[in-house]
Amino acid sequence: MIATALFGSFQTAAVNSVELFSGDEKFHELLLPQLTSIIDFCTQIHRMSYRIAPSILSADFANLHRDVEMINQSQADWFHVDVMDGVFVPNISFGMPVVKAVHKHAKKPLDVHLMIVDPDKYIKDFKACGAEVLTVHYEACTHLHRTLQAIRAEGMLAGVAINPHTPVSSLLDILGDVDLVLLMSVNPGFGGQSFIENTFAKLQQLKAMREERHLSFIIEIDGGINDSNAAKLIHAGADVLVAGNYVFASNTPMDVIAELKSH
Repeated sequence: MIATALFGSFQTAAVNSVELFSGDEKFHELLLPQLTSIIDFCTQIHRMSYRIAPSILSADFANLHRDVEMINQSQADWFHVDVMDGVFVPNISFGMPVVKAVHKHAKKPLDVHLMIVDPDKYIKDFKACGAEVLTVHYEACTHLHRTLQAIRAEGMLAGVAINPHTPVSSLLDILGDVDLVLLMSVNPGFGGQSFIENTFAKLQQLKAMREERHLSFIIEIDGGINDSNAAKLIHAGADVLVAGNYVFASNTPMDVIAELKSH
């Protein structure tokens, strides 16, 4: 995260220099090629710094092994695994046996997102199933700090998610205790929903809070991600984009993932 910020600063300084001295002939002759190279290099580093996490909620469950292998072979970075209980959200997805089966064949980390009530009961179970990142909802946790400590104690990255109606300011007192913050950009429960535009404002607020406190938690955006908003989200500060229906509804999902990685 720090390295990414430094590269971003270098890139901004280089771009500003190009604009400031654009009319200077000596600048064009001596420094413009070097600054252009810096801008290109920083852009490449930036593209490497963010992750794409296809959500297997949108996979073909009758051909789940095939879709897991597709993600393994693609440019995706994580598997995003949405676990829903039909209580916290109005849908039931799958539970621990499916997560364990996916982990058996996955060659990339499992980013498990619990959309369930009482997630504390299942922290050890999801660790045993292979979760490397475990995210719980702010709205589902009575003692959120304790829950995050328990996740970290099991050796997983601890994430907290907030629904679209929940302000990022609600997380102020626990930001120092999280490894990841997930902003829901749709109402949780179903795939294929439209992106909620207010997510951009929440992302900017969260990024500012991270910078002001010199923290390094990951910012993840989940819901309605496609090629029309991916680049804007990355440049606004997102570190991980979760894409489900946009990837799996395509006839060429690996190409779609590569496209999302190209911004």
